[in-house]
Amino acid sequence: MFSFVLKRLVSGIVVLLAVSALTFFLLYFAGGNIARNIVGDQASPEQVAAKEVELGLDQPLIVRYFSWLVSAATGDLGRSWFTSEPVAQALSSRIPVTMVMVFAAMLLIGIIAALLGVAAAVKRGWVDRAVQISAIIGDAIPGFVIGIVLVTFLAIQLKLFPATSTIAPDAGADAWILSLALPVAALVLNGVAGGAQQIRSAVIKQLERDYVRTLRSRGIRENEILFKHVLRSAAPAGLTVLSLQLIGMLGGVVIIESIFALPGMGPLAVSSTSQGDLPVVMGVVMYTVAVVIVVNLVVDIINGWLNPKVRVS
Repeated sequence: MFSFVLKRLVSGIVVLLAVSALTFFLLYFAGGNIARNIVGDQASPEQVAAKEVELGLDQPLIVRYFSWLVSAATGDLGRSWFTSEPVAQALSSRIPVTMVMVFAAMLLIGIIAALLGVAAAVKRGWVDRAVQISAIIGDAIPGFVIGIVLVTFLAIQLKLFPATSTIAPDAGADAWILSLALPVAALVLNGVAGGAQQIRSAVIKQLERDYVRTLRSRGIRENEILFKHVLRSAAPAGLTVLSLQLIGMLGGVVIIESIFALPGMGPLAVSSTSQGDLPVVMGVVMYTVAVVIVVNLVVDIINGWLNPKVRVS
């Protein structure tokens, strides 16, 4: 198990380095005259040249990347080129909002999808048809549309929730709950039916296996077969689907956070990318990739524990 985890960890670090290099080079090639964008169109060539020296833009690109990489390895992600705010500080004030929203949504999606998926696979009939129809509708309607509908009716018309975020550094739990309730609901409604459909398929596949018929022929109760054997075998497929949903959700929250004016990673990523603020963009990318790597590592460890064949492969 240790070698299995070590291999996954090493591969994650390789992915992190590859993404950082690719992102760094693409941003510089697509960024245009960054120093000119910072000092403004009215600045003289001497002022632009001085800003390039200040930011290290006069050095070769490969030197700049390794300089950034060494600093990042020590936890120093640099400062914003436009606000001079430390990137780590900018991220630390926004990461909790995004992470709480995403993981709360995934927790609810996992619980509801598991219940619906198992019920659809075991009961069949109208429950199965309802889950399949809901999955089609859920895939057809984007999450931001659900968010707009929720904020229009529940926040603006019925005034049950704030239309925009009231989260602040000194805000209490009530502000967090009220501000995140609708965004989390939008993410859950968008993802739960698809997750239930995938879990349903995994459970049905296990129920049709020969070992289930053998267990039934021995007189073992259906509940014991389902909870002790079938769900354990179907869990890896369900976890993989949910992890993919979480990874996709990290990109989708950009729009959701904009709709509800949440002070999360989404608005920061959009504004820094449009400005060409490379240190902030790199910080956002590294944070996102690190979360993806950790999620995949955790899922691989759980799958390896549930199914020893995964560790061998």
